[in-house]
Amino acid sequence: MKQKITDYLDEIYGGTFTATHLQKIVTRLESAKQLITQRRKKHWDESDVVLITYADQFHSNDLKPLPTFNQFYLQWLQSIFSHVHLLPFYPWSSDDGFSVIDYHQVASEAGEWQDIQQLGECSHLMFDFVCNHMSAKSEWFKNYLQQHPSFEDFFIAVDPQTDLSAVTRPRALPLLTPFQMDDNSTRHLWTTFSDDQIDLNYRSPEVLLAMVDVLLCYLEKGAEYVRLDAVGFMWKEPGTSCIHLEKTHLIIKLLRSIIDNVAPGTVIITETNVPHKDNIAYFGEGDDEAHMVYQFSLPPLVLHAVQKQNVEALCAWAQNLTLPSSNTTWFNFLASHDGIGLNPLRGLLPENEILALVEVLQQEGALVNWKNNPDGTRSPYEMNVTYMDALSRRESSDEERCARFILAHAILLSFPGVPAIYIQSILGSRNDYAGVEKLGYNRAINRKKYTSEEITTELNNKTTLRHAVYHQLSRLITLRCSHNEFHPDNDFTIDTVNSSVMCIQRSNADGNCLTGLFNVSEDIQHINITDLRGRDLISEVDILGNEITLRPWQVMWIK
Repeated sequence: MKQKITDYLDEIYGGTFTATHLQKIVTRLESAKQLITQRRKKHWDESDVVLITYADQFHSNDLKPLPTFNQFYLQWLQSIFSHVHLLPFYPWSSDDGFSVIDYHQVASEAGEWQDIQQLGECSHLMFDFVCNHMSAKSEWFKNYLQQHPSFEDFFIAVDPQTDLSAVTRPRALPLLTPFQMDDNSTRHLWTTFSDDQIDLNYRSPEVLLAMVDVLLCYLEKGAEYVRLDAVGFMWKEPGTSCIHLEKTHLIIKLLRSIIDNVAPGTVIITETNVPHKDNIAYFGEGDDEAHMVYQFSLPPLVLHAVQKQNVEALCAWAQNLTLPSSNTTWFNFLASHDGIGLNPLRGLLPENEILALVEVLQQEGALVNWKNNPDGTRSPYEMNVTYMDALSRRESSDEERCARFILAHAILLSFPGVPAIYIQSILGSRNDYAGVEKLGYNRAINRKKYTSEEITTELNNKTTLRHAVYHQLSRLITLRCSHNEFHPDNDFTIDTVNSSVMCIQRSNADGNCLTGLFNVSEDIQHINITDLRGRDLISEVDILGNEITLRPWQVMWIK
């Protein structure tokens, strides 16, 4: 394993990674191995379901947000979620946590490491490794501006006359930002995402050493899943797209080797919100890069299916899902702290259909984020909307809203891979326009924070949408977790029954098969599948091989 690490370092850096650098990394790995005593789960299974949440999601009068969350989790969420993905809980200056000031600390306003340790005692933890950039307010960056010798190459200075027109831009913002140095000179620094998020320079061995130290710190603090945020942009080569470059993949291989060495069983998940074929490249050879990749095409395709009342595009895509090895799987989700990405639809749907979907969602109250293209045009790259409101119309009844929402999540829970559900989804949240107005950015529409008291009151009120969604979705998750056919690795087939109904079959090594039927339309559907017998786990009705009637947006899991 150490030889593999050395080989990757040599391939990335050549002679610039010296014997002194190598000794530092070896010493740090040995230290981590001594400190990491908690054994990781050997492999994923059908009981693994991830909750995605902010550390400061809930507030209370007498406790900080993290201990408040821990209390809420124990009461409402522990029975249905095995894993908790805590979005960046480090001190931060912008982007709701993704502009990190200090990688090694917990934001004091949220809580402390002890709170995270307590959460880890009743759940498996997932942390963000914000590896592409850090805050302009960080000590690392201040040291760089002050021209401290140890930080001289930590960030990427570029001559503003350099031709960077080929660089992939995820934002409609300048790529270079001018900063004044201690000697009054000006440097133009690489800022992929914003002028407060300064890209790290991985050409410097010192940056790699510092970031490996951060990663090992997270493993020592109990992270069992690690999300590599914006990882596709890590390595820069002017004159190229600066995304998905070979050395980015080599750095991921290096990190995978390090993790396998010090904390085997830890799962790496890459976050690359890009077209499907680029996304799956992060599996590498199946045993040397990511264990999981975010299934970014799933949220917009499920949304498209429900909005169009047509499953054909979703099925056509899903029929071609293949994994490189049994050591990899999908990280499936419908909603997250970000919006619904549109780039993962490109190549799967014609551009005019994507734009038509955007137009429909805008008419129903969704907000749009745009990106600049190299040719000077701009394209929509993200819809900002809760998944609840994305699926429904303004005039929909809560009953209809809930039915569509549960249908979509039944699809999520039926797919091969590990499902992840955003906190706003299990809470049945609607669009937060007041948050957008207050905070001034579109993504705030799906990031509302609550007092634990107000949410508890609504969840206990049987007349609320939150109550209906929480209980129905919790039941679906519990059913999934108790049936081995849903194991992430088990066989999966998907097909259309008609344009509005699809059939998913999951079968295990014992020959047991579970059949899911999904009606994405507002019409009653009569289905003839004569050899299908069993019991619908959801309605608890026996299926006798006769004509099956599906209500609008109804799901059946037949076993």
